Amino acid sequence: MRWYEVRPVRFVIIGVALVGPTASILLALLLAGHVDALIALPALLVNVAVAVAILRMIQSDTRRLTDYAEVLGEASAPLPPPEVASVTAEFIASAMARAHQGWLDRESRDAGRAGLFEAVIDQLPDPVILLGQGREVQRANQAARNLFGDRIMARDLASTVRTPSLLEAADAVLAGGASRSVEVLLPVPVERTLQARVKPFRPPGEENGPLLVLLTLHDITMLKRAEQMRADFVANASHELRTPLAALIGFIETLRGPAKDDPAAHERFLGIMFDQSNRMSRLVNDLLSLSRIEMDEHSPPTTEIDVAKIVRNVAATLELRAASRKVKLRLEQPEPMPPVVGDEDQLSQVFQNLIDNAIKYGKEQTEVTVALTAPVNGKAGSVRGPAIMVAVTDRGDGIARTHLPRLTERFYRVDPARSRALGGTGLGLAIVKHIVNRHRGRLIIDSEVGKGSTFTVVLPAAKVVEGKREAG
Repeated sequence: MRWYEVRPVRFVIIGVALVGPTASILLALLLAGHVDALIALPALLVNVAVAVAILRMIQSDTRRLTDYAEVLGEASAPLPPPEVASVTAEFIASAMARAHQGWLDRESRDAGRAGLFEAVIDQLPDPVILLGQGREVQRANQAARNLFGDRIMARDLASTVRTPSLLEAADAVLAGGASRSVEVLLPVPVERTLQARVKPFRPPGEENGPLLVLLTLHDITMLKRAEQMRADFVANASHELRTPLAALIGFIETLRGPAKDDPAAHERFLGIMFDQSNRMSRLVNDLLSLSRIEMDEHSPPTTEIDVAKIVRNVAATLELRAASRKVKLRLEQPEPMPPVVGDEDQLSQVFQNLIDNAIKYGKEQTEVTVALTAPVNGKAGSVRGPAIMVAVTDRGDGIARTHLPRLTERFYRVDPARSRALGGTGLGLAIVKHIVNRHRGRLIIDSEVGKGSTFTVVLPAAKVVEGKREAG
Protein backbone atom coordinates (compact mmCIF):
# COMPACT_ATOMS: atom_id res chain seq x y z
CA MET A 1 0.00 0.00 0.00
CA ARG A 2 1.13 3.55 -0.74
CA TRP A 3 1.65 6.41 1.64
CA TYR A 4 -1.64 8.17 0.75
CA GLU A 5 -3.56 4.96 1.46
CA VAL A 6 -2.00 4.14 4.81
CA ARG A 7 -2.26 7.75 6.14
CA PRO A 8 -5.93 8.89 5.57
CA VAL A 9 -5.64 11.43 8.43
CA ARG A 10 -4.02 13.78 5.92
CA PHE A 11 -7.12 13.73 3.75
CA VAL A 12 -9.38 14.23 6.80
CA ILE A 13 -7.36 17.31 7.71
CA ILE A 14 -7.62 18.62 4.15
CA GLY A 15 -11.41 17.96 4.15
CA VAL A 16 -11.89 19.78 7.46
CA ALA A 17 -9.82 22.68 6.12
CA LEU A 18 -12.09 22.91 3.12
CA VAL A 19 -15.48 22.44 4.84
CA GLY A 20 -14.72 24.00 8.24
CA PRO A 21 -14.81 27.74 7.38
CA THR A 22 -18.02 27.48 5.36
CA ALA A 23 -19.72 25.31 8.00
CA SER A 24 -18.71 27.80 10.74
CA ILE A 25 -20.12 30.77 8.84
CA LEU A 26 -23.40 29.00 8.07
CA LEU A 27 -23.75 27.88 11.69
CA ALA A 28 -23.14 31.43 12.93
CA LEU A 29 -25.71 32.89 10.52
CA LEU A 30 -28.18 30.16 11.44
CA LEU A 31 -27.84 30.87 15.15
CA ALA A 32 -28.16 34.62 14.56
CA GLY A 33 -31.38 34.05 12.66
CA HIS A 34 -30.09 35.54 9.42
CA VAL A 35 -30.30 32.29 7.47
CA ASP A 36 -33.02 29.71 7.46
CA ALA A 37 -32.06 26.05 8.17
CA LEU A 38 -33.60 24.97 4.86
CA ILE A 39 -31.10 27.23 3.09
CA ALA A 40 -28.07 26.51 5.32
CA LEU A 41 -28.32 22.73 4.99
CA PRO A 42 -28.21 22.62 1.14
CA ALA A 43 -25.35 25.17 1.15
CA LEU A 44 -23.43 22.99 3.59
CA LEU A 45 -24.08 19.89 1.46
CA VAL A 46 -22.85 21.71 -1.64
CA ASN A 47 -19.70 22.74 0.23
CA VAL A 48 -19.11 19.13 1.35
CA ALA A 49 -19.59 17.86 -2.20
CA VAL A 50 -17.07 20.40 -3.50
CA ALA A 51 -14.61 19.38 -0.79
CA VAL A 52 -15.06 15.69 -1.62
CA ALA A 53 -14.46 16.42 -5.33
CA ILE A 54 -11.31 18.35 -4.47
CA LEU A 55 -10.10 15.53 -2.24
CA ARG A 56 -10.71 12.93 -4.96
CA MET A 57 -8.82 15.10 -7.46
CA ILE A 58 -5.89 15.46 -5.04
CA GLN A 59 -5.92 11.71 -4.32
CA SER A 60 -6.03 10.84 -8.01
CA ASP A 61 -3.20 13.26 -8.85
CA THR A 62 -1.16 11.97 -5.92
CA ARG A 63 -1.68 8.37 -7.03
CA ARG A 64 -0.64 9.20 -10.61
CA LEU A 65 2.43 11.13 -9.46
CA THR A 66 3.48 8.29 -7.17
CA ASP A 67 3.03 5.70 -9.92
CA TYR A 68 4.97 7.95 -12.29
CA ALA A 69 7.82 8.30 -9.78
CA GLU A 70 8.03 4.52 -9.35
CA VAL A 71 8.13 3.97 -13.13
CA LEU A 72 10.80 6.64 -13.54
CA GLY A 73 13.00 4.81 -11.06
CA GLU A 74 13.21 1.84 -13.42
CA ALA A 75 12.97 3.64 -16.79
CA SER A 76 16.00 3.83 -19.09
CA ALA A 77 14.35 6.23 -21.55
CA PRO A 78 12.42 9.52 -21.16
CA LEU A 79 8.73 9.17 -20.19
CA PRO A 80 6.03 11.83 -20.77
CA PRO A 81 4.41 13.20 -17.57
CA PRO A 82 1.00 11.73 -16.64
CA GLU A 83 -2.30 13.57 -17.13
CA VAL A 84 -3.31 15.25 -13.87
CA ALA A 85 -6.19 17.53 -12.93
CA SER A 86 -4.54 20.23 -10.84
CA VAL A 87 -2.08 22.82 -12.06
CA THR A 88 0.19 22.12 -9.10
CA ALA A 89 0.33 18.38 -9.87
CA GLU A 90 0.99 19.17 -13.52
CA PHE A 91 3.91 21.42 -12.52
CA ILE A 92 5.31 18.69 -10.25
CA ALA A 93 4.97 16.03 -12.98
CA SER A 94 6.74 18.26 -15.50
CA ALA A 95 9.54 18.92 -13.01
CA MET A 96 9.91 15.17 -12.40
CA ALA A 97 10.08 14.49 -16.15
CA ARG A 98 12.75 17.17 -16.62
CA ALA A 99 14.76 15.85 -13.68
CA HIS A 100 14.58 12.32 -15.08
CA GLN A 101 15.66 13.55 -18.51
CA GLY A 102 18.61 15.37 -16.95
CA TRP A 103 19.56 12.23 -15.01
CA LEU A 104 19.43 10.15 -18.21
CA ASP A 105 21.56 12.72 -20.03
CA ARG A 106 24.19 12.68 -17.27
CA GLU A 107 24.13 8.87 -17.17
CA SER A 108 24.58 8.75 -20.96
CA ARG A 109 27.50 11.18 -20.80
CA ASP A 110 29.09 9.21 -17.96
CA ALA A 111 28.58 5.94 -19.82
CA GLY A 112 30.07 7.50 -22.95
CA ARG A 113 33.11 8.68 -21.04
CA ALA A 114 33.47 5.28 -19.38
CA GLY A 115 33.15 3.57 -22.76
CA LEU A 116 35.75 5.93 -24.21
CA PHE A 117 38.15 5.22 -21.36
CA GLU A 118 37.58 1.45 -21.76
CA ALA A 119 38.25 1.74 -25.50
CA VAL A 120 41.43 3.72 -24.88
CA ILE A 121 42.65 1.20 -22.30
CA ASP A 122 41.87 -1.66 -24.71
CA GLN A 123 44.02 -0.01 -27.38
CA LEU A 124 47.10 0.07 -25.14
CA PRO A 125 49.74 -2.38 -26.41
CA ASP A 126 50.74 -3.43 -22.89
CA PRO A 127 48.52 -5.64 -20.70
CA VAL A 128 46.81 -3.74 -17.86
CA ILE A 129 45.05 -5.62 -15.04
CA LEU A 130 43.12 -4.27 -12.03
CA LEU A 131 43.16 -6.51 -8.97
CA GLY A 132 40.76 -6.36 -6.03
CA GLN A 133 40.93 -7.95 -2.61
CA GLY A 134 42.04 -11.57 -2.71
CA ARG A 135 43.93 -10.86 -5.97
CA GLU A 136 40.66 -11.16 -7.93
CA VAL A 137 40.91 -9.74 -11.45
CA GLN A 138 38.28 -6.99 -11.72
CA ARG A 139 39.36 -5.45 -15.03
CA ALA A 140 41.69 -6.54 -17.83
CA ASN A 141 42.28 -4.73 -21.11
CA GLN A 142 42.30 -6.42 -24.52
CA ALA A 143 46.08 -6.95 -24.49
CA ALA A 144 45.79 -8.80 -21.15
CA ARG A 145 42.90 -10.94 -22.43
CA ASN A 146 44.86 -11.76 -25.58
CA LEU A 147 47.85 -12.81 -23.47
CA PHE A 148 46.05 -14.83 -20.78
CA GLY A 149 42.64 -15.52 -22.31
CA ASP A 150 39.17 -14.38 -21.21
CA ARG A 151 39.31 -16.91 -18.36
CA ILE A 152 41.40 -14.41 -16.40
CA MET A 153 38.33 -12.34 -15.48
CA ALA A 154 36.78 -12.58 -11.99
CA ARG A 155 39.35 -15.15 -10.85
CA ASP A 156 42.40 -15.17 -8.62
CA LEU A 157 45.45 -14.03 -10.55
CA ALA A 158 47.23 -17.17 -9.33
CA SER A 159 44.93 -19.34 -11.49
CA THR A 160 46.42 -17.74 -14.61
CA VAL A 161 49.91 -16.53 -13.68
CA ARG A 162 51.97 -18.88 -11.54
CA THR A 163 54.97 -16.65 -10.90
CA PRO A 164 55.59 -16.58 -7.12
CA SER A 165 57.42 -13.23 -7.18
CA LEU A 166 54.49 -11.51 -8.93
CA LEU A 167 51.89 -13.00 -6.59
CA GLU A 168 53.96 -12.02 -3.56
CA ALA A 169 54.29 -8.47 -4.90
CA ALA A 170 50.51 -8.22 -5.45
CA ASP A 171 49.81 -9.48 -1.92
CA ALA A 172 52.32 -7.03 -0.43
CA VAL A 173 50.77 -4.04 -2.25
CA LEU A 174 47.23 -5.12 -1.29
CA ALA A 175 48.41 -5.22 2.31
CA GLY A 176 49.41 -1.55 2.04
CA GLY A 177 52.95 -1.87 0.74
CA ALA A 178 54.68 0.38 -1.77
CA SER A 179 54.87 -0.15 -5.55
CA ARG A 180 57.03 -3.01 -6.78
CA SER A 181 58.59 -4.17 -10.04
CA VAL A 182 59.29 -7.83 -10.87
CA GLU A 183 60.14 -9.91 -13.94
CA VAL A 184 57.69 -12.54 -15.16
CA LEU A 185 58.71 -15.43 -17.42
CA LEU A 186 55.95 -16.94 -19.59
CA PRO A 187 57.19 -20.20 -21.12
CA VAL A 188 54.27 -20.85 -23.52
CA PRO A 189 53.34 -20.61 -26.34
CA VAL A 190 56.64 -18.80 -26.96
CA GLU A 191 59.00 -17.93 -24.15
CA ARG A 192 58.57 -14.29 -23.12
CA THR A 193 59.99 -12.08 -20.40
CA LEU A 194 57.68 -9.37 -19.04
CA GLN A 195 58.43 -6.49 -16.69
CA ALA A 196 55.54 -6.29 -14.20
CA ARG A 197 54.82 -3.05 -12.32
CA VAL A 198 52.55 -3.48 -9.29
CA LYS A 199 51.08 -0.24 -7.89
CA PRO A 200 48.43 0.57 -5.24
CA PHE A 201 45.32 2.21 -6.67
CA ARG A 202 42.24 3.91 -5.26
CA PRO A 203 39.47 5.12 -7.60
CA PRO A 204 38.76 8.87 -7.46
CA GLY A 205 36.15 9.68 -4.85
CA GLU A 206 36.68 6.38 -3.02
CA GLU A 207 39.60 7.36 -0.81
CA ASN A 208 38.11 5.37 2.07
CA GLY A 209 37.25 2.35 -0.07
CA PRO A 210 39.22 -0.90 -0.33
CA LEU A 211 42.72 -0.72 -1.78
CA LEU A 212 43.12 -2.04 -5.34
CA VAL A 213 46.21 -3.00 -7.33
CA LEU A 214 47.05 -1.78 -10.83
CA LEU A 215 49.23 -4.30 -12.63
CA THR A 216 50.93 -3.34 -15.91
CA LEU A 217 53.08 -5.71 -17.96
CA HIS A 218 55.70 -4.63 -20.48
CA ASP A 219 57.33 -7.12 -22.85
CA ILE A 220 61.11 -6.93 -22.51
CA THR A 221 61.78 -10.14 -24.42
CA MET A 222 63.61 -8.31 -27.19
CA LEU A 223 65.86 -6.55 -24.69
CA LYS A 224 66.71 -9.85 -23.03
CA ARG A 225 67.34 -11.49 -26.37
CA ALA A 226 69.51 -8.61 -27.50
CA GLU A 227 71.60 -9.00 -24.34
CA GLN A 228 71.81 -12.74 -24.91
CA MET A 229 72.75 -12.27 -28.56
CA ARG A 230 75.51 -9.85 -27.64
CA ALA A 231 76.83 -12.34 -25.12
CA ASP A 232 76.57 -15.16 -27.67
CA PHE A 233 78.33 -13.09 -30.29
CA VAL A 234 81.20 -12.25 -27.98
CA ALA A 235 81.46 -15.84 -26.73
CA ASN A 236 80.86 -17.73 -29.97
CA ALA A 237 80.65 -15.62 -33.12
CA SER A 238 83.94 -13.87 -32.45
CA HIS A 239 85.56 -17.28 -32.02
CA GLU A 240 83.96 -18.57 -35.23
CA LEU A 241 85.18 -15.53 -37.18
CA ARG A 242 88.64 -15.53 -35.68
CA THR A 243 89.79 -18.70 -37.47
CA PRO A 244 88.88 -17.69 -41.04
CA LEU A 245 90.13 -14.16 -40.43
CA ALA A 246 93.48 -15.45 -39.15
CA ALA A 247 93.72 -17.75 -42.19
CA LEU A 248 92.99 -14.87 -44.57
CA ILE A 249 95.54 -12.61 -42.90
CA GLY A 250 98.16 -15.37 -43.02
CA PHE A 251 97.60 -16.13 -46.70
CA ILE A 252 97.62 -12.43 -47.60
CA GLU A 253 100.94 -11.98 -45.78
CA THR A 254 102.31 -15.05 -47.60
CA LEU A 255 101.16 -13.79 -50.99
CA ARG A 256 102.68 -10.40 -50.32
CA GLY A 257 105.94 -11.97 -49.08
CA PRO A 258 107.50 -15.40 -49.80
CA ALA A 259 104.90 -16.40 -52.43
CA LYS A 260 104.84 -13.04 -54.13
CA ASP A 261 106.11 -14.43 -57.43
CA ASP A 262 104.76 -18.00 -57.16
CA PRO A 263 101.72 -18.44 -59.54
CA ALA A 264 100.96 -21.93 -58.23
CA ALA A 265 100.84 -20.69 -54.64
CA HIS A 266 98.64 -17.80 -55.77
CA GLU A 267 96.13 -20.20 -57.30
CA ARG A 268 96.06 -22.53 -54.31
CA PHE A 269 95.96 -19.82 -51.65
CA LEU A 270 93.28 -17.77 -53.45
CA GLY A 271 91.07 -20.87 -53.55
CA ILE A 272 91.46 -21.35 -49.80
CA MET A 273 90.86 -17.64 -49.19
CA PHE A 274 87.70 -17.83 -51.29
CA ASP A 275 86.42 -20.75 -49.17
CA GLN A 276 87.20 -18.93 -45.93
CA SER A 277 85.48 -15.76 -47.17
CA ASN A 278 82.38 -17.78 -48.08
CA ARG A 279 82.44 -19.35 -44.63
CA MET A 280 82.43 -15.91 -42.97
CA SER A 281 79.71 -14.73 -45.33
CA ARG A 282 77.51 -17.72 -44.45
CA LEU A 283 78.11 -17.13 -40.76
CA VAL A 284 77.17 -13.44 -40.94
CA ASN A 285 74.08 -14.21 -43.07
CA ASP A 286 72.94 -16.89 -40.62
CA LEU A 287 73.44 -14.54 -37.67
CA LEU A 288 71.37 -11.83 -39.37
CA SER A 289 68.71 -14.36 -40.34
CA LEU A 290 68.51 -15.70 -36.78
CA SER A 291 68.23 -12.15 -35.41
CA ARG A 292 65.30 -11.32 -37.73
CA ILE A 293 63.54 -14.58 -36.87
CA GLU A 294 63.88 -14.02 -33.13
CA MET A 295 62.45 -10.51 -33.46
CA ASP A 296 59.27 -11.92 -35.08
CA GLU A 297 59.04 -15.08 -33.00
CA HIS A 298 56.31 -13.76 -30.66
CA SER A 299 54.10 -12.74 -33.63
CA PRO A 300 52.59 -15.79 -35.39
CA PRO A 301 52.06 -15.63 -39.19
CA THR A 302 48.60 -15.18 -40.71
CA THR A 303 48.89 -16.43 -44.32
CA GLU A 304 47.64 -19.83 -45.46
CA ILE A 305 50.25 -21.85 -47.34
CA ASP A 306 50.71 -25.30 -48.88
CA VAL A 307 53.53 -27.05 -47.00
CA ALA A 308 53.62 -30.00 -49.42
CA LYS A 309 54.34 -27.63 -52.29
CA ILE A 310 57.12 -25.94 -50.30
CA VAL A 311 58.75 -29.30 -49.54
CA ARG A 312 58.60 -30.34 -53.20
CA ASN A 313 60.20 -27.07 -54.32
CA VAL A 314 63.00 -27.34 -51.75
CA ALA A 315 63.68 -30.96 -52.68
CA ALA A 316 63.87 -30.00 -56.37
CA THR A 317 66.48 -27.31 -55.66
CA LEU A 318 68.62 -29.82 -53.71
CA GLU A 319 68.50 -32.63 -56.29
CA LEU A 320 71.86 -31.68 -57.81
CA ARG A 321 73.50 -31.43 -54.38
CA ALA A 322 72.14 -34.84 -53.46
CA ALA A 323 73.30 -36.30 -56.77
CA SER A 324 76.83 -34.98 -56.16
CA ARG A 325 76.98 -37.18 -53.04
CA LYS A 326 75.12 -40.05 -54.74
CA VAL A 327 72.23 -39.60 -52.34
CA LYS A 328 68.66 -40.26 -53.49
CA LEU A 329 65.89 -37.95 -52.32
CA ARG A 330 62.54 -39.69 -51.82
CA LEU A 331 59.29 -37.85 -50.99
CA GLU A 332 56.40 -39.69 -49.33
CA GLN A 333 52.95 -38.13 -49.27
CA PRO A 334 50.22 -40.78 -48.97
CA GLU A 335 47.35 -38.29 -48.75
CA PRO A 336 46.54 -34.63 -49.52
CA MET A 337 47.87 -32.21 -46.92
CA PRO A 338 45.70 -29.55 -45.29
CA PRO A 339 47.08 -26.00 -45.47
CA VAL A 340 48.81 -24.37 -42.53
CA VAL A 341 48.99 -20.74 -41.42
CA GLY A 342 52.62 -19.84 -41.92
CA ASP A 343 55.41 -17.85 -43.54
CA GLU A 344 56.40 -19.44 -46.85
CA ASP A 345 59.96 -18.05 -46.91
CA GLN A 346 60.69 -19.11 -43.33
CA LEU A 347 59.29 -22.63 -43.76
CA SER A 348 61.30 -22.97 -46.97
CA GLN A 349 64.38 -22.14 -44.90
CA VAL A 350 63.38 -24.79 -42.32
CA PHE A 351 63.12 -27.60 -44.88
CA GLN A 352 66.15 -26.31 -46.79
CA ASN A 353 68.27 -26.60 -43.62
CA LEU A 354 66.92 -30.01 -42.61
CA ILE A 355 67.16 -31.66 -46.04
CA ASP A 356 70.58 -30.10 -46.72
CA ASN A 357 71.83 -31.42 -43.35
CA ALA A 358 70.48 -34.88 -44.17
CA ILE A 359 72.37 -34.84 -47.49
CA LYS A 360 75.59 -33.54 -45.89
CA TYR A 361 75.66 -35.87 -42.90
CA GLY A 362 74.09 -38.93 -44.49
CA LYS A 363 76.34 -41.59 -45.99
CA GLU A 364 77.05 -41.61 -49.70
CA GLN A 365 74.93 -43.87 -51.89
CA THR A 366 72.10 -43.87 -49.34
CA GLU A 367 68.63 -42.41 -49.29
CA VAL A 368 67.14 -39.33 -47.66
CA THR A 369 63.41 -39.67 -47.01
CA VAL A 370 61.04 -36.74 -46.61
CA ALA A 371 57.70 -38.06 -45.33
CA LEU A 372 54.57 -35.91 -45.00
CA THR A 373 51.69 -37.11 -42.82
CA ALA A 374 48.59 -35.44 -41.47
CA PRO A 375 47.23 -36.67 -38.11
CA VAL A 376 43.57 -35.68 -37.96
CA ASN A 377 42.68 -36.03 -34.29
CA GLY A 378 44.40 -35.84 -30.93
CA LYS A 379 47.80 -34.34 -30.25
CA ALA A 380 50.84 -34.58 -32.49
CA GLY A 381 54.09 -33.75 -30.76
CA SER A 382 52.28 -31.58 -28.15
CA VAL A 383 50.54 -29.59 -30.91
CA ARG A 384 46.84 -29.71 -30.11
CA GLY A 385 44.25 -30.30 -32.80
CA PRO A 386 44.77 -31.05 -36.50
CA ALA A 387 48.44 -30.95 -37.50
CA ILE A 388 50.80 -32.02 -40.27
CA MET A 389 54.19 -33.63 -39.79
CA VAL A 390 57.22 -33.43 -42.09
CA ALA A 391 59.92 -35.97 -41.16
CA VAL A 392 63.39 -35.82 -42.76
CA THR A 393 65.34 -39.07 -42.29
CA ASP A 394 68.96 -39.72 -43.25
CA ARG A 395 71.07 -42.89 -43.15
CA GLY A 396 74.15 -41.39 -41.56
CA ASP A 397 76.25 -42.15 -38.53
CA GLY A 398 73.56 -41.01 -36.13
CA ILE A 399 73.90 -38.83 -33.04
CA ALA A 400 74.39 -40.00 -29.47
CA ARG A 401 71.42 -39.22 -27.23
CA THR A 402 73.56 -37.09 -24.91
CA HIS A 403 73.89 -34.53 -27.71
CA LEU A 404 70.21 -34.35 -28.74
CA PRO A 405 69.01 -31.77 -26.14
CA ARG A 406 71.72 -29.31 -27.22
CA LEU A 407 71.51 -29.64 -31.00
CA THR A 408 69.39 -26.47 -31.39
CA GLU A 409 71.79 -24.29 -29.38
CA ARG A 410 73.72 -21.65 -31.27
CA PHE A 411 77.10 -22.90 -32.54
CA TYR A 412 76.68 -26.31 -30.92
CA ARG A 413 78.28 -29.06 -33.01
CA VAL A 414 78.57 -32.79 -32.38
CA ASP A 415 81.73 -32.93 -34.53
CA PRO A 416 83.09 -29.36 -34.94
CA ALA A 417 85.84 -30.31 -37.41
CA ARG A 418 83.49 -32.22 -39.70
CA SER A 419 80.85 -29.51 -39.50
CA ARG A 420 83.29 -26.78 -40.53
CA ALA A 421 84.70 -28.97 -43.30
CA LEU A 422 81.19 -29.38 -44.70
CA GLY A 423 80.52 -25.63 -44.54
CA GLY A 424 78.28 -25.61 -41.47
CA THR A 425 77.94 -22.52 -39.30
CA GLY A 426 76.41 -24.18 -36.23
CA LEU A 427 73.27 -22.01 -36.56
CA GLY A 428 71.10 -24.05 -38.91
CA LEU A 429 69.12 -25.97 -36.29
CA ALA A 430 68.83 -22.88 -34.05
CA ILE A 431 67.17 -21.12 -37.00
CA VAL A 432 64.87 -24.12 -37.52
CA LYS A 433 63.85 -24.15 -33.84
CA HIS A 434 62.96 -20.45 -33.72
CA ILE A 435 60.97 -20.56 -36.98
CA VAL A 436 59.02 -23.58 -35.76
CA ASN A 437 58.37 -21.79 -32.45
CA ARG A 438 57.01 -18.80 -34.32
CA HIS A 439 54.59 -21.13 -36.12
CA ARG A 440 53.51 -22.58 -32.73
CA GLY A 441 54.84 -25.95 -33.84
CA ARG A 442 57.30 -28.50 -32.50
CA LEU A 443 60.68 -29.86 -33.61
CA ILE A 444 61.27 -33.51 -32.65
CA ILE A 445 64.74 -35.06 -33.03
CA ASP A 446 65.31 -38.81 -32.92
CA SER A 447 68.60 -40.50 -33.71
CA GLU A 448 70.34 -43.81 -33.26
CA VAL A 449 74.10 -44.21 -33.58
CA GLY A 450 75.00 -46.18 -36.66
CA LYS A 451 71.51 -46.02 -38.21
CA GLY A 452 70.77 -42.34 -38.88
CA SER A 453 68.63 -39.46 -37.68
CA THR A 454 65.08 -38.19 -38.13
CA PHE A 455 64.12 -34.53 -37.73
CA THR A 456 60.34 -34.07 -37.57
CA VAL A 457 58.57 -30.71 -37.85
CA VAL A 458 55.01 -30.65 -36.48
CA LEU A 459 52.87 -27.69 -37.59
CA PRO A 460 49.26 -26.86 -36.63
CA ALA A 461 46.96 -27.23 -39.63
CA ALA A 462 44.48 -24.56 -40.61
CA LYS A 463 40.92 -25.45 -39.65
CA VAL A 464 37.53 -24.12 -40.74
CA VAL A 465 35.54 -22.22 -38.11
CA GLU A 466 32.25 -20.56 -39.20
CA GLY A 467 33.36 -20.37 -42.79
CA LYS A 468 36.76 -18.93 -41.99
CA ARG A 469 40.10 -20.71 -41.74
CA GLU A 470 42.15 -20.37 -38.59
CA ALA A 471 45.30 -21.94 -37.20
CA GLY A 472 44.57 -25.32 -35.65
